[in-house]
Amino acid sequence: MAPSRATRGTRARRPSPRRRSALAALAIAVLGVLLPGTAYLVARRTKLGSTLVVLSLALYGGAAYVGLRKRDAVISWALNPTLLNWMIIGLAVIGLVWIVVLVTSYKMLRPLTVGPGSRMLGALVIGVICFAMTVSTATGAQTLMAQRNLVTKVFGGDETKSRTRPTISAKKDIWQQLPRLNILLLGADDGEGRGGTRTDTVMVASIDTKTGNTSLISLTRNFMRMPFPENSPLHKKFPTGFWDPNGDEEQPEFYLDAMYRNIPKLCPGCVGPSDNEGADILKVSVGEALGLQIHYYVQINLAGFAQLVEALGGITVNINYPVPVGGNDDKKIPPSRYLEPGPNRQLNGTDALWFARGRYKVPTADLARQARQRCTIKAIVERATPQNVLTNYDAIAKAGEKLIRTDIPRNQLGAFATLGARVKTAKITNVDLDKKKNFPTGRNPNYAGMREIVAKALNPAARTTPIPRKVSSPRPSTATQPKTTPKPAADDLTSACAYNPGMPG
Repeated sequence: MAPSRATRGTRARRPSPRRRSALAALAIAVLGVLLPGTAYLVARRTKLGSTLVVLSLALYGGAAYVGLRKRDAVISWALNPTLLNWMIIGLAVIGLVWIVVLVTSYKMLRPLTVGPGSRMLGALVIGVICFAMTVSTATGAQTLMAQRNLVTKVFGGDETKSRTRPTISAKKDIWQQLPRLNILLLGADDGEGRGGTRTDTVMVASIDTKTGNTSLISLTRNFMRMPFPENSPLHKKFPTGFWDPNGDEEQPEFYLDAMYRNIPKLCPGCVGPSDNEGADILKVSVGEALGLQIHYYVQINLAGFAQLVEALGGITVNINYPVPVGGNDDKKIPPSRYLEPGPNRQLNGTDALWFARGRYKVPTADLARQARQRCTIKAIVERATPQNVLTNYDAIAKAGEKLIRTDIPRNQLGAFATLGARVKTAKITNVDLDKKKNFPTGRNPNYAGMREIVAKALNPAARTTPIPRKVSSPRPSTATQPKTTPKPAADDLTSACAYNPGMPG
């Protein structure tokens, strides 16, 4: 039986989406940005809206799962140039779809007849939000491009060959193969008047890859007779270490800090295939001197170090005595100023550089500088919080392109990033090589004594007597250098870098 007119007249009609106010339509469209597709459902585009909602929920859920359960995978993806390219494309597509959904949602929901004021307000709000989404998408793409450039320019390709690199199987966990990782840290200075690059900073970071606990070992720049393994062509060229037996006592061109630039000229190709002979030579020699296998190197250009610190927003250190800015002992040129002592001093890039390298008439200058360099590394590690790095990532990445050179291969960067997170929360200590007994002048260091100290510090459970090994450099006379007793433990950098006014190191 057909319903009467009266019945038909009283039946509730489905409200038209166009009957809502312009402000309500605008609010629904804007809120729909949080979950794309919901505004389509309000506008009765059920199939399209449902599809977008399901896709949006799937993307949110997948992102949450990956972020919470697959962090190592995320790090690996962020260090893969090919995947980074796809991320950039995907981000651009998502940004475009996001804007299209917002604009079309508002058009569907907007009343058919609105006044010019409401129309102008809606257009303005939608335009501002579209602009904000475009900027955020462009910023994200720029960050991804900065990351891709950093990875491709700084880190060696997997095809790069070097005899000094360890052989790592891709089928096994890298840290099961390297329970202790030894990285050579070089501070390279090619400033005016230096005649080439000198490595005034030579340090080894020895990392327990299970715990992240790190021991820093500093070598003095004026070490002579740096040894080489007997099976190395470098040993045949310099059988008693790197020095001139016919020269005088002062041989600055045979110091440790001159090896990087001089040995490749004196013995080209002696280290085998290499894209950085100076660094590979130092890996071999420093490893022999300390009784360690040096796996990789990281070279920092000190002249551009300030840029990295600026990108991080500065660092905080304790300054125990006036630290010179500039100055030259040999040329009798005084510093332009001093960094004044004080606790928790905030340093910009330039001041951080001089805190790490200043040594004009500082008591025990080289050792004091080494101590400050270790404290600088500690301060940078503390400053590099995830929030700070992400906030300033573009500037940090651009600084890294100019400052860092390394032989760490790209296919291991994910594992290194995971290890870096462990190091950040672990203990950092200093291994004291004992200047008084082992290198009072640097002309004839007791490398055997240093090896014993390093072995005891890195493996306290090991026996205290040195492991028998052939020494490529001559043993120092016991008349001038007494027998070394290994120190039982390393110094905690938290204490070493604390505020102790007047301490020269």
